[in-house]
Amino acid sequence: MDYKEKIGTVKNPLQLKTPPLSSEYTMHVAEKDGSEILVCTVGKTVLHYDIRCIQDLHNMLKSHGDWMLLGSKDEKVLTKPDTVEHWGRSPENPIGGWYGLKKNFRGRFGMYIPPLLEHLGLAEVEHNKRNNRMCAV
Repeated sequence: MDYKEKIGTVKNPLQLKTPPLSSEYTMHVAEKDGSEILVCTVGKTVLHYDIRCIQDLHNMLKSHGDWMLLGSKDEKVLTKPDTVEHWGRSPENPIGGWYGLKKNFRGRFGMYIPPLLEHLGLAEVEHNKRNNRMCAV
């Protein structure tokens, strides 16, 4: 499925909030090395994610069939199994590893990708101060 129009461009990026609704960030689609990627900008920090994560995460959540903890962590911090963050860097996911593409900025998948899926109507995300979960719609 093509979500580009709903995500935005560098000139008109999608405005999102983290699951606890405490921080704002933007997301847009760009091209890098001939492939489309997601560009997530948080203040001055820019993260890149493989655009396949949208459909892959939605499919995994549908298969999971229940709520899943987000478990967001920086790249160098170990993840808790059975969380969205753990899945987003697991050799068991469809791409066999990290959906984050920028070395030293590959983490926080569980913070920035779930609100995008919620915006696209693919998932429901909790908005508590911590320990948020998501499930497929």
